[in-house]
Amino acid sequence: MKSPFVLYEEDIAQIDELCALLYRESLARAVFLVDKDGQLISEQGDTSAIDATALASLTAGVIAAAGGLAKLLGEREFPVQLHEGERESIHTSLVAERFIFVMIFDERSSLGLVRLKLKRAHRSFELLLDELSASRPAHASQPKVFSEISDAEIDALFDVGVK
Repeated sequence: MKSPFVLYEEDIAQIDELCALLYRESLARAVFLVDKDGQLISEQGDTSAIDATALASLTAGVIAAAGGLAKLLGEREFPVQLHEGERESIHTSLVAERFIFVMIFDERSSLGLVRLKLKRAHRSFELLLDELSASRPAHASQPKVFSEISDAEIDALFDVGVK
């Protein structure tokens, strides 16, 4: 299991810029970045008619289900998925093993253009994550919640008077 990756406000600003560029260059209707836990990180484009929170959690669920299918077939994962509709399509792709780009596009764009621009966005995003990881000491910013509490204090906390 991967350790948690904390994103700060300035990190989100850089991620938003990257997603906005992907949105503009791909001619997509909307671009989202979601983590595998279903948390929305960034949304760009025409997102007013989309429940972004639901989209994020459903996307994470679809990725998890596809991972289960992949394991049945002896694959590690299915990193790219495409759902084609009559008017709109959704392209999802895993990046850095813990994030998901979700692109909604229609006839203004094409699958080829989406995939081409995603390839560059993947590289840029992975470089950004590498920079962020290198600039922070491991686990330094995460508080050690229970480090100052003794076992006896924890036991007393959960003891509701039953003797």
